[in-house]
Amino acid sequence: MTGPKLNEASMVAGERTGTKASAMYLRVSAYKARVVLNLIRGLPVRRADEVLQFSDREVSNDIRKVLASAVANAQHNDEQDPEELFVRACFADEGPTLKRFTPRARGRGNRINKRTCHITIVLGRLDEARLEVVQAREAKRTAAGRRRPAAAGTSASRRARVERSRQRAAEAKGGPTTPDVQDDAVVDEIEDSEVLEAVSTEGAEGSASDEAQAARGESAAADEPAAEEGSASDDVTTDEETAVTEGAEGSASDEAQSDAGESEADAKEDN
Repeated sequence: MTGPKLNEASMVAGERTGTKASAMYLRVSAYKARVVLNLIRGLPVRRADEVLQFSDREVSNDIRKVLASAVANAQHNDEQDPEELFVRACFADEGPTLKRFTPRARGRGNRINKRTCHITIVLGRLDEARLEVVQAREAKRTAAGRRRPAAAGTSASRRARVERSRQRAAEAKGGPTTPDVQDDAVVDEIEDSEVLEAVSTEGAEGSASDEAQAARGESAAADEPAAEEGSASDDVTTDEETAVTEGAEGSASDEAQSDAGESEADAKEDN
């Protein structure tokens, strides 16, 4: 007959200490399973499930299934609240070993041991003192994870922030922690100053854009006379070039006529 497990806190064989779930003939060695089981022993069920979920060991998936099965057994068979359970005991027993061989050099063969194991998880109910500690810790985590109801950027959230800052300042000085009557006026002044800053910023941007447009207009107006002067000078140079060309053509025609007259006079003298 198999003896009792020491980590079940039971020294009598056959005594039931909690709700149990087992997985038989898992294809993993008991040595590797015990490394993960040591992480969750004694933890509340919720915390143990988180540890198994974020563990990088492959056997964690199988152990997590066994834990879920034990929680289901405690809830449906023993009518216990899952939030009040913790891992009382968890252990891995060695199962049958599958012997295989792999060929090696010179006709030899080496044996491969494919080990198996049996994983068992036992759950129990937390005592009252520890249950209060676990519930307080969960409530604190839930309260810390809540979001603020007021949306950022609204006047209500700004007013609340001003009130909180004034309360902190009053507590630091040792004065009253209640907000003053002038808080509303101060908040209104802050809002008005923010609006004025926004309006002044928009006005400055508009004036800057107007000045840029005026500068562009002046530069365009300055470019137009220069373009007119350039066109006038171009016309003058064109006229001068035309006159020079006409003078050159006239002189060429006069030279041709004088040459023709001289040739006629020479012909008359020869006759």
